[in-house]
Amino acid sequence: MIHPHLRMRHLRVFLETARLGSLSAAAETLHVSQPAASKTVRELEDILNAQLFDRSGRRLALTRAGKIFQQYAGTALADLERGQRLLSDLPQHQRKLAVGVLPTAATGLFPDAAARFRETHPDCTLRVSTGPNWLLLSQLREGALDIVVGRMPATGTGEGLSFRQLYWERVVPVIRPGHPLAGQDWEPSELLRYPLMLPPAGAVISGSVRAFLQSLGLGEPIPAYENVSHAFGRRVVARSDTIWFISAGVVRAELDSGELSVLPVQNELLGGPLGISLREGMLPDPVLQDLVEALVAVAAAHPAQEG
Repeated sequence: MIHPHLRMRHLRVFLETARLGSLSAAAETLHVSQPAASKTVRELEDILNAQLFDRSGRRLALTRAGKIFQQYAGTALADLERGQRLLSDLPQHQRKLAVGVLPTAATGLFPDAAARFRETHPDCTLRVSTGPNWLLLSQLREGALDIVVGRMPATGTGEGLSFRQLYWERVVPVIRPGHPLAGQDWEPSELLRYPLMLPPAGAVISGSVRAFLQSLGLGEPIPAYENVSHAFGRRVVARSDTIWFISAGVVRAELDSGELSVLPVQNELLGGPLGISLREGMLPDPVLQDLVEALVAVAAAHPAQEG
């Protein structure tokens, strides 16, 4: 039975504080005073008879009880907001889906699936957000997003979520045509002669790239750039001898056109599953399911994305 004193403000302040790790930041986002936000969190902890945050550090961190409550509070609030949207959309017959798209799916898979979905759902608006994996998954868990398309969540970040693999995608070292290492037999140590562009620590592919470099005996090289942005990476690589380790799907069009090329390597560390993340226990939504089926169909029609 839900406690009679539990209110929506308790859930909103708790979820924002958990997301931002700061009462002051949560208060600013929700347009309330910090004392009011602090009081609301204390009230919630009294209602639940549990400490939800570890206050020993500079940032507020969720306790084990806090993590459990976050999962269910976020799902409950997301379902309420979705029901409200559906009702408000009924008079105009308009739907909206909030989609998080990681870089590896943003240049091919998702745009093609979105076009396919639009053919059967012209009345549905797709609100597309991009960003790092951890942020999009956090927004999905809290209900700000309905679905995330991209790499499988890293170990420990998929709590409360389900993942459906669409295909396995390689991470590749990308160079410009005419690069000094192009078309040659090269030794691993030669990679260090050129600027490296590596994924930042928060990127899902960061671990596999660094494990690959260590397997070559290169240790932890200091990169010239840390980046997974398509626009920035493409420009830098095309105009320099930089070697960019990136998911093949991000630069699929440039590889197909010959604007960029892959520096051949043989190592199974460089790759991982790409697919769809959803919240566990979501109520069935036929429109969202149709978007999932469009993604599945497009992925099946593009087996070359594995290379």
